[in-house]
Amino acid sequence: MSAGRILVVDDDPQIRRVMRVTLTGQSYEVDDAKSGDAALDKLRESRFDLVLLDMNMPGMDGLETCRAIRQQSEIAIIMLTVRDSERDKVAALDAGADDYVTKPYNATELLARIRAALRRTPWMHGPSGRMTVGIAEVDFDTRQVTVRGRKVRLTPKEFELLRYLTGHANKVLPHRELLQAVWGPDYGNEVEYLRVFVNQLRKKIEADPSKPAYLLTEPWVGYRLQLRPDPKS
Repeated sequence: MSAGRILVVDDDPQIRRVMRVTLTGQSYEVDDAKSGDAALDKLRESRFDLVLLDMNMPGMDGLETCRAIRQQSEIAIIMLTVRDSERDKVAALDAGADDYVTKPYNATELLARIRAALRRTPWMHGPSGRMTVGIAEVDFDTRQVTVRGRKVRLTPKEFELLRYLTGHANKVLPHRELLQAVWGPDYGNEVEYLRVFVNQLRKKIEADPSKPAYLLTEPWVGYRLQLRPDPKS
């Protein structure tokens, strides 16, 4: 039985071959593309569950490709980068990636990250129906978000984070709890993940993202989604 269909996007043929061997050995179905343009063509032609996307490709680079994928799909995306700076990691997440792995990657870590990205949290106790969150109308059943009559796209992780925050509205949620709830039990210290995703959510649900009234920072602790505006803001 297939564990899922993965598209590997990298301009290095050796990396594509190694990825194919590693992933098929774990029961994944694998296809590959050597450029961003080729990846977009394959995504239009076939269904995949996850994209492994090299950040540093000639022509359409990984960030541009990621943004293009996000305009048309909520597929899970893991960015692969040789650069380990926080700025590059943030850029990957900001472009819409669910996660990133630094090259040279450890196969065990990569496989764990793939499993986490493919895992869809069963929100048994999360909110359902329609709710107003900030300036957004959110339909948790259809995963549709509307702001002032215009549909707004949230990435899968942005939506899962918003759902968890809404399900625990008005409570302070520590960084570790949010990371493990949305990304899985192997996470807990990747605070920069939250910083990027919270900033992205603020752009979509706050009237003034620079002065949030709903999605509030609790310094050194975590975040709190206040369903009514903060009177101090």
